Amino acid sequence: MSNKLGKRFTKNSSSHIININCALKNIKSNICADFISLDKKGIIIATNNVALNSNLQEIEKYVKNSLEVNDNSVASPRLSQSKSYLKIIGISYFVDKSSTCITSDNIECILKSNHIFNDIILALRPHIIKVSPKLDIAVVWINIWDNQNGNNAKKIINR
Repeated sequence: MSNKLGKRFTKNSSSHIININCALKNIKSNICADFISLDKKGIIIATNNVALNSNLQEIEKYVKNSLEVNDNSVASPRLSQSKSYLKIIGISYFVDKSSTCITSDNIECILKSNHIFNDIILALRPHIIKVSPKLDIAVVWINIWDNQNGNNAKKIINR
């Protein structure tokens, strides 16, 4: 969402809070919107509890209708996220038994092609550490965006 649209929306935040809460009440939700603020990435709508998918869809529908914009200019809402740091062990430090070292780009390609990492978004580039000068084994640290209860990390741990 553009900064201009965000400012226009937050200008009338008190009326938007009332309307969002009415919309959530209409779908029999126990969630209430508390306040709206503007961030450099978009609008933040804080709620009194963790929102369900249906709540997020209702809020998205309201925001799009009130701004009278097309679907592409307003990003889909999501719960607040944090970084989860994961360690991948037992990876060969060299590519295909050659003297070429594995790179972050190699790791990213592997992660993108692996079904376990569907819907996983990297927060930073993977960091590769060689275990020992004598061994050809590496440890890869990856940082992923995760929700507050760590559901994304839980899906891929020990797999």
